[in-house]
Amino acid sequence: MSFSVYLSGEIHTDWRDEIQRGAEAAGLDVVFTAPVTDHPASDAAGDHLGETPSGFCRDHQSAKVNAIRTRTLIEQSDMVVVRFGDKYKQWNAAFDAGYCAALGKPYVTLHDEDIVHPLKEVDAEAQAWCTTTDQVVEILRYVLKA
Repeated sequence: MSFSVYLSGEIHTDWRDEIQRGAEAAGLDVVFTAPVTDHPASDAAGDHLGETPSGFCRDHQSAKVNAIRTRTLIEQSDMVVVRFGDKYKQWNAAFDAGYCAALGKPYVTLHDEDIVHPLKEVDAEAQAWCTTTDQVVEILRYVLKA
């Protein structure tokens, strides 16, 4: 069985690469997709539409262009992994998790134990909460090979 997994959330560490390497080493047939992880490129996604009068308007414009990609890839995925890092607040990741919940799209969260409380509602709707990328790979292994 082939599986499509969208890797949402934190962009400042190599967690996506760890999951991809783990899935490959396990021989899993998984296609991974992700948001644009180049922060300046993501921030500039709407700049081609013209100058904006403020930073808010630029962010708003680019967020809407990014949403085309994000929504499409989430909708096309079989499962979403939502990573919350400890360095920055990933409001976009929380939004992606909520979007998954609204669609009935299976998702798992990936974060450290020290942020369980602020993510309790997000985790409550998730099919699993993982603390390591290896745990994510084990879920994929189970889903694809059980």
